[in-house]
Amino acid sequence: MTGYHLAQVNIGRIVAPLGGPELADFVAQLPEINALAEGSPGFVWRMVDDDGADATGLRPDADDDLLLINLSVWESVETLRDFTYRSDHLRVLSRRREWFQPASAPSQALWWVPAGHRPSVAESLDRVALVREHGPGPAAFTFRHPYPAPGDGVTAGGETADRAAPA
Repeated sequence: MTGYHLAQVNIGRIVAPLGGPELADFVAQLPEINALAEGSPGFVWRMVDDDGADATGLRPDADDDLLLINLSVWESVETLRDFTYRSDHLRVLSRRREWFQPASAPSQALWWVPAGHRPSVAESLDRVALVREHGPGPAAFTFRHPYPAPGDGVTAGGETADRAAPA
């Protein structure tokens, strides 16, 4: 294990204001899903707004009231993948099209941070921009194209760094 953790961000535009009936089921499930994340193996931290329950009060773009951000830190790609795709989170994730507008560009990024570092909204948006502009790379990547932690040399799929890096 290296001295790094995995940061993840995803951003998305909701289909209606958070207080509206279109998002009621999504909002109702947030406490359960956040508790599930916090109790999952490998969970380190998640960004919350001033009320401390979730990040729905944060607006990564001051000009876009419908843009939400989810930012968290995990021990590894594997632990984040297990939470995302092998827990009850998948039930909520499978309904994302009901609550979020289709993304016209990548809306997620993963990257390695020194253990103890808590990424900011600005840092996170910069990582999404890297994936959008340059595709996955060591500084910002995706589940589909993971990169090893610095000094690790092995990706989440067990490949060596030379095999994991796109040519």
